Amino acid sequence: MSQDPSNREQKTSPSHDDEDLAQTFLRESEVVEEALEDGKKVRRKGIYLLPNLFTTSALFSGFFAVVAAINGDFTAAAIAIFIAMVLDGLDGRVARLTNTQSAFGAEFDSLSDMLSFGVAPGLVAFTWILQDVGKTGWVVAFLYVACAALRLARFNVQIGSVDKKWFIGLPSPSAAAVVAASVWTFHSFDADAFGFKLLMLFLVGAAGVLMVSNIRYYSFKDVDLKGPVPFVVLLAIVLGFVVISIEPSVMLLLLFGGYVASGPILALLRKMKGGTRD
Repeated sequence: MSQDPSNREQKTSPSHDDEDLAQTFLRESEVVEEALEDGKKVRRKGIYLLPNLFTTSALFSGFFAVVAAINGDFTAAAIAIFIAMVLDGLDGRVARLTNTQSAFGAEFDSLSDMLSFGVAPGLVAFTWILQDVGKTGWVVAFLYVACAALRLARFNVQIGSVDKKWFIGLPSPSAAAVVAASVWTFHSFDADAFGFKLLMLFLVGAAGVLMVSNIRYYSFKDVDLKGPVPFVVLLAIVLGFVVISIEPSVMLLLLFGGYVASGPILALLRKMKGGTRD
C-alpha cells in the first residue's frame, strides 16, 4: 500500500514544537549584561568571541596540567601552566585592543585563573611530592589553593581602587609559575630526597601566604610598549630568550623566584629606610 505524500512530508519536516524549543533555549541561555556606551547604560546581548577564545584556551591548559599530573607527566603539567600564563596575559590585552571588554569576560577570566593558577599548581605539587609528606602535604596544597581563591576575589573587588603600578599581594600567575618551575626543575633532576620535600612544602606554603599578604609587587603596567626604546632593550630581550632556552626550567625558576623575592625585599628596604629617617 502506498503512503500518502502529505504524511511523508509531515514526518520529514521539523515540527513547530522543535523550532519553538530551540528558540526558547537560545533565548533563555543568552547572556545579557549592562554596559556603558557613550555615557549611557545599554543592555547588550551575546559575548565577544575573540578574547574569550584566549580565556578558554588558558582554561584548557590548566585542565590539561591537572590531567598530566594525575598521569604522572609532571614536565608537561608544568609547561601547561606556563602556557596558561601566556594565554591569560593575552586575553585581557586582546580585549582592550579590540575594545571587547565585558563583565562576562572578566568573570570567565577569573574562574579560568582559579583553575590554572590555583587548583592546577596545588594539585601538581601535591601529586608529585607533597603527598609523600602525609597530612601536612595536602594541608599545604589546600592552603595554596585557598589563598589563590582569596587573592583573586580580593583583586576583583579592588579593581579601580588601587594604584595600577603595584599589585597588592603576589599575583596568582607568578605564584603558579614558581610552583610549576620548582616541580619542573626538581623533577627533571630526580630530586626526591626528604630535604626537597621540605623545600616544596615551604615554597608552596610561602607562595600561598604571599598571595594574600599586603606586600606590594611591581605590576609593569606603566611600561610603555608602544613608545620607542633604545636598541639595547631589544638586544637584552633576545639574549633573555637565548638564556632561557639553555635550561628553561632552571631559568624560569630563577626569573620568577627573583620576582617573588622582590616583594619582601623591597618592603624590608622601605621599612629600614623609614626607620632610618625617624
